[in-house]
Amino acid sequence: MWTWFASAGAVAALVSVWVARERRWRNRLRDQSLRLADLRTQRHLALVEEQSKQQALLDSMLEGVLVLDAEGCVEHMNPALLRLLGLSSECRGKAVADVVPLPGIAALATRAVQQGRITDHEVDLPGPPPRAFQVSAVALRDPDRILAGTLFVFHDLTQHKRLEDQRREFVANVSHELRTPLSLIKGYTETLLGGAMDQRETMVRFLQTIDRHADRLTFLIEDLLTISRLESGQVIMNMQPTTLRDVVEAVINDLRHKAHDRSVNLRDDVPESIRVHADGDRLQQVVLNLVDNAIKYGKAGGQVVIGARAAQEDIVEAWVSDDGQGIPPEARDRIFERFYRVDRARARDQGGTGLGLSIVKHIIHAHGGEVRVSSEVGKGTTFSFTLARVNDEAAP
Repeated sequence: MWTWFASAGAVAALVSVWVARERRWRNRLRDQSLRLADLRTQRHLALVEEQSKQQALLDSMLEGVLVLDAEGCVEHMNPALLRLLGLSSECRGKAVADVVPLPGIAALATRAVQQGRITDHEVDLPGPPPRAFQVSAVALRDPDRILAGTLFVFHDLTQHKRLEDQRREFVANVSHELRTPLSLIKGYTETLLGGAMDQRETMVRFLQTIDRHADRLTFLIEDLLTISRLESGQVIMNMQPTTLRDVVEAVINDLRHKAHDRSVNLRDDVPESIRVHADGDRLQQVVLNLVDNAIKYGKAGGQVVIGARAAQEDIVEAWVSDDGQGIPPEARDRIFERFYRVDRARARDQGGTGLGLSIVKHIIHAHGGEVRVSSEVGKGTTFSFTLARVNDEAAP
């Protein structure tokens, strides 16, 4: 009997030990499972966080970014690229050639896969308005060198191209404007040196021509320097309360003889009470340019009117009107461009530099105002601009 109890006790002890070991093993297994699950969760969270950082980085870039998968379909397009190309965000999974309107983009993706990398490839997007892009691409491969996709970066060159075109046009225009008077000066000088100085009337006429074209060169250089300083922000406006009528009267006195030569009547319709916040010297330059143009291109024997009114409580609108031939509709949008002339031959005969209206625009913009042109062919033209008004009634 005691033997049986002893055997039963031994078995119970073994079972107890086995149960304890099983419990510890299960606990360790559970702990390991929990740790493994926690590790997987951490890795997943880290991966999600890393992907979120990459997504935020791509989305914050000013350059356009396009990611294709291994089959050449769109995997991601950042907001900058959607904005540059004018696309919607519903592009994922579509073939790149069906989504991106740039010509040859699918062929460029194939080249990138074959060559591994493409840099600084320029692509033009037809307008309107036309756009230009510099595209770089790189093939994405996993550690086993298996193609995972293609990454494109788009840099907008449109503004750079536009500025480059303007620079080339500016250099060409300046060269042309300088060449004409210089050629005439040289030609007349050579003629005088060749013996024409013996004929007094011829010599006087030639010297007057040389003097006129030397003045034209001087005016051109002065205008070039002025517009350069205005565009670069080097000109500091000395803003003071200014009586607009005083500025207009000074301009009329300066141009009275030129108006008399063309039998043009200058009429001052500016109220004495209107005062503006302005740099008096620069404002006089604006009015002088506009009135001078009106005299030159208006009708001989006609009338030029300089007027102003209080458009709003804090805004003054001023204008200069002539009764000349007017400006064609296709030229009105370009009239304030540097060196643009409606009638180039007549403008050169009149001695203009082609920069006056551009200077007017820059000075008025520097004052915080706007300048406009309205015209009717055969009836005349009106240039108007706005300035900040000095409201004397509101002053304490």
